[in-house]
Amino acid sequence: MSAGSLGAEPGQDILRTYLHVQDGPTIAPVEAPDTFWPELAAGAFPQLDQGRLMSAFAFTGAWETWERHPAGEELVMLLAGAVTLMLEMHDGVRTVRLVTPGAYVLVPPNTWHTASAEGESTLLFLTPGAATEHRPV
Repeated sequence: MSAGSLGAEPGQDILRTYLHVQDGPTIAPVEAPDTFWPELAAGAFPQLDQGRLMSAFAFTGAWETWERHPAGEELVMLLAGAVTLMLEMHDGVRTVRLVTPGAYVLVPPNTWHTASAEGESTLLFLTPGAATEHRPV
């Protein structure tokens, strides 16, 4: 086994250190301070425009924003809790409930979406990094 395939150092946490997944031999950890998402939306991390970003988010209640990813599909997977995703489709808003850990939805490219948790919940995301947009709910 190579040194690169040994995994994260002890203490790494997908809730605080995301993973930049690209074609190629390595996956790069990305520190995720509280300012990460606004900075990403403002273009502060052009290196993340290629590949996908794996991240996780624990939350309660409803998101304060809608988001979309023009560059590609996003995987949204439930790790814990129960979540309802709302996807703004051309014919109206579609809701998808995730209630079993491992349940997921593939959000189509350029589709506005938001979520609401029933109690404390955690979602895992595999997101195209380029051109992510947000708007208020």
